[in-house]
Amino acid sequence: LFIFRTNSSLALELSKITMPIVFNEPLSFLQRISEYMEHTYLIQKACSQYDSIERMQTVAAFAVSAVASQWDRTGKPFNPLLGETYELTREDQGFRLISEQVSHHPPISAFHTESLTGDFVFHGSIYPKLKFWGKSVEAEPKGTITLEFYKHKEAYTWTNPFCCVHNIILGKLWIEQYGTVEIVNHSTGEKCVLNFKPCGMFGKELHRVEGYIQDKSKKKRCVIYGKWTECMWSVDPQVYEAHRKLEKKGTTDTKKQKQPEAVNEDADEMPEVQETVAVIPGSTLLWRISSRPPHSAEMYNFTNFAMTLNELEPGTEGVLAPTDCRLRPDIRAMENGNMDEASREKERLEEKQRAARKERAKDDEEWSTRWFQLGTNPYTGSQDWLYTGGYFDRKYTDCPDIY
Repeated sequence: LFIFRTNSSLALELSKITMPIVFNEPLSFLQRISEYMEHTYLIQKACSQYDSIERMQTVAAFAVSAVASQWDRTGKPFNPLLGETYELTREDQGFRLISEQVSHHPPISAFHTESLTGDFVFHGSIYPKLKFWGKSVEAEPKGTITLEFYKHKEAYTWTNPFCCVHNIILGKLWIEQYGTVEIVNHSTGEKCVLNFKPCGMFGKELHRVEGYIQDKSKKKRCVIYGKWTECMWSVDPQVYEAHRKLEKKGTTDTKKQKQPEAVNEDADEMPEVQETVAVIPGSTLLWRISSRPPHSAEMYNFTNFAMTLNELEPGTEGVLAPTDCRLRPDIRAMENGNMDEASREKERLEEKQRAARKERAKDDEEWSTRWFQLGTNPYTGSQDWLYTGGYFDRKYTDCPDIY
């Protein structure tokens, strides 16, 4: 950490640096990806809507909800081992998911989710590029996310916003997400542009999301606003602009703001201004975040959904693929509170992975993915990892021994 700090003027690429286990939370990044599905009801709602603008509003709400579990999640998920997998079937929410770590350098995680009733597929590949900026770590989630509705013959694509964890060396840890997210409906030409706002000097913009939906003729059809930590609303553009004008007039009539007090230069102060979303009259609620359990703060700030992801129910061990991250001994040890064992196991698994890579290099052998293959996203034309099928046939005899 001291070495990092003396180089704080530079952004350091962290994907090849082994971090101490105290920075982790007891989940793999593959399990963290599955948290996109916490608000699956929004996908199902969009499937049932007949108007494409209404569907886009609901898809936009889902895109925001998919990153809402990051709030206060300052623990780093475990880096998946090459060939690691994670499956999740939720009959109560009507989906099943399979993900696989398809590349180690760069680290790429591919996932594929399908509706149990054949209504939708949701898939993508994520390359979380981490950079260290001295006092903070920034994650750029490279990779395209695709949502397809079979009934409407539609496909939507987008990328997630940047995520930054502040004060990783000194001070209270806090998270912000920022950047522009563009959701494109490749069937209708409609687009939603969402601006995840950076905190700003006085903290007024912390967690705010604001954007609009435009049709194929680029006419604004609605404005979307809210906070990714709380809720999202939609409103008519004219109503929104009229409200903004009134708001600006009210601001100019108030007294000048006080000058900011001196702050600790060694830490990025987390703004205290975190008022709830001011709802514009005539707005429609698109999504509201679920409450976290009372003991969440003692459990890495997990949501109810996240708390279930590493459960290993009796009888399931023989059904899961041997590469499933529920079977990772380091994550299991950390979940059980045995940090020394978790650290030893993490080191052992990483060394086993390095030894396997050396053996392949010696034999001039390429790594072969099991459930995904590199291809082209049919909607964006960009490189993407696509599911080849067959995982749920439960034929795992040729899975690699990674644990």
